[in-house]
Order: sequence, then C-alpha cells, then structure tokens
Amino acid sequence: MKPLKWLAIILIFTALTLLVTYLLPVPSDAVFSYNLIPRYIFSFTFIAFIPGYCLVTILFTGKNKLDLLEELVLSVALSFGLTGLLGLFLGLSPIGINFTSVTGSLSLLVLVLAIIAYMRKLREPNT
Repeated sequence: MKPLKWLAIILIFTALTLLVTYLLPVPSDAVFSYNLIPRYIFSFTFIAFIPGYCLVTILFTGKNKLDLLEELVLSVALSFGLTGLLGLFLGLSPIGINFTSVTGSLSLLVLVLAIIAYMRKLREPNT
C-alpha cells in the first residue's frame, strides 16, 4: 500500500472514531442501546489495534516485514501495552484519567506514531 494512502486511512479512522465517540448521544437510562454499537466498535478497534499497528509499521518495515497474522497479533498486544502505559502516565500526571484526557492523548499518540511510520515508509526503497 502506498504510504500516503496508508496515512490517510489511519487519519480518517482516527477522525471517525473521535466523531462517533463525541457526537453520538448516550442515553442515560440504558446500559445498551443500538446507537451505541458504532461507538463500541470504533472505540474498541481504536484502542485495541491502531496504536500497535502504527508501532509495528515503524518497527517492521523493509526486510523485516512480518506476515499478516504475526502483524495482527503483535498489533493487538502492543496496543494494549501502549494504552496501559498511557493510562499509567495519565494517572500519575496532574491531568488525571477521564474521558477527554484518554481520547485526546490516545489520538495524539496515534497521530505521532502514524506520522513516524509514514516517514519511515517513504524511506523504504520498494514502495
């Protein structure tokens, strides 16, 4: 996949996740509602896959390219690790852990990792 197209997909998914999580109304009386399904799907994918996928793309490019299954498993494992570390840093900082701080810092982390991965993909000779 071309580096610019890859970066556009990551940025669009990040923007869609933020739009879905902030703009969909949350009913106060129901634990489960059908308008929350897109929010759950986008949020879970954003937390459990995207940060690790960006980090795997940074670490394993060129000759060190992984298979699809290895890439998926490592992306999920690294995503949970990065999200846990982010939560630890937020908990120890004066900002604290709340909805806005977690979504903002995770979005910022994904954007930084995606830009680094994009620059790394540009240097790759066979793209």
